Amino acid sequence: MLLELRPALEGHSGIPQETRLLFRGLAASPDVDAIGLLQSGGLVAEPGLPVERGAVRQDIDDHTKTDMLSKVVVSLQQAPPSHKLESARKRMLGWFGPPWAVVRSVLGRRVQLGIFEPLQYRDFLWRSLFAKSLQESDIALVTQRGFRVLRWPWSRLHAIGVVSSWFGRATYLRLDTTDIDVVIAETPFPARVLAPTRLIVRYHDAIPLLMPHTVKDRGYHRSAHFQALRRNAMDGAWFACVSEATRRDLISVMPSLAGRTVTIPNMLSHHFFHESADDRRVPEVIWSRKSRNAPHKGGASIDPDGLVDGSLSYLLIVGTIEPRKNHLALIDAWEHLRADGFHRLNLVIVGSLGWDHHAILERLSPWLERGGVHLLTAVPADDLRLLYRHAAVTVCPSFGEGFDFPGVEAMRSGGVVAASDLPVHRDVFADACQYFSPYSVSELVAAIRMLLGPDATARRAALVQAGAEVSSRYLPERVMPFWEDFLHSVVQ
Repeated sequence: MLLELRPALEGHSGIPQETRLLFRGLAASPDVDAIGLLQSGGLVAEPGLPVERGAVRQDIDDHTKTDMLSKVVVSLQQAPPSHKLESARKRMLGWFGPPWAVVRSVLGRRVQLGIFEPLQYRDFLWRSLFAKSLQESDIALVTQRGFRVLRWPWSRLHAIGVVSSWFGRATYLRLDTTDIDVVIAETPFPARVLAPTRLIVRYHDAIPLLMPHTVKDRGYHRSAHFQALRRNAMDGAWFACVSEATRRDLISVMPSLAGRTVTIPNMLSHHFFHESADDRRVPEVIWSRKSRNAPHKGGASIDPDGLVDGSLSYLLIVGTIEPRKNHLALIDAWEHLRADGFHRLNLVIVGSLGWDHHAILERLSPWLERGGVHLLTAVPADDLRLLYRHAAVTVCPSFGEGFDFPGVEAMRSGGVVAASDLPVHRDVFADACQYFSPYSVSELVAAIRMLLGPDATARRAALVQAGAEVSSRYLPERVMPFWEDFLHSVVQ
């Protein structure tokens, strides 16, 4: 079973975290020979060891193997080539290699997946792919598996599909998957597998199709998602959706897929659990993790008015800073609350800068300079757990999601959650949060107000108790049996 690991190279939470947890779960299954697919999102990788009848070609000596494998490691890193000739070679391969590979696929040639032997490169595999989400006890489990290499970058293969669709049909390269029973791809996959290999697409959301106005490079990403999705569907792929709402969205786009879709929720990392850590370390976390891209101009990180006996009262939002996440409504609601009875309330925003973030930063700028708003980035999971645990409310105000990790992470950490009233939130969060319309600031204010102050004690306790039960549904030991049953049914 070949699992695409590309997202694990490129991020921390969300899809990258789910990719790592799924690979660990498959690697631990006695019925599965889990193999990881190494591929970069934007870089041309070295091809790895040549394959002959499903194994490394016999005429490759040990010295040559070491040279070829170490080149794969270097090629998957984001650092630019150190030599001009090497840089030029990479550019030539990036521009002409993928199209030529697709042309050869059309003409009947299959793209070989090179072999990557992990024995001498466990440090690279662990720290580059898995360490951000897994426990140290998983090192041997995930780094001693088999690995294959797809050298052409994922983004370039999508681009070829988009461009070729202008001429009537999106075209993708064909992978030689002769010795593979199942390929699991994260999001619509810009490549094809060789029958009888089954393709399973881990489908996270239909936002590029149903909310295209909320994504970066709208026209391109909409087309890339749709063309790859249609090709996967035509090739008989199965779709494992992360929520029932996402499954319904997918079927609304392509009704013919109703019989080839299942719902298997995302999994939570071991980093999130209910602990009784002292909240006095929260200001330290905020100070040490504040974003260097925010217009602080040297202003204080912690508003002195927000501290009471060393503790900080704050609302928390976690997610990429971009319009779909609805930060502006939360800022408006926070200002209303601060002016009307909760003048010590702070706002903590955790997330990297996404597309079209300038209006949000401009709105935040005066507060970032004065204090009261704190923009954080690259927060480790253990510190994020502390922020979830001691937030007055974790707010999930998004206009659209496929699953929404922060809500269930906050619940698992013992926090209280308020969320926009979306079908996906109702599916995933159930009755474990306070709901509000994402289009109404007054509803958002009212929802948060119900969870603050001395009169909110009973409601908060009820949500914490419900959140513990709801979030337990997404523990790996609860989710992996669904995967095992599904995979057996697909193979059979």
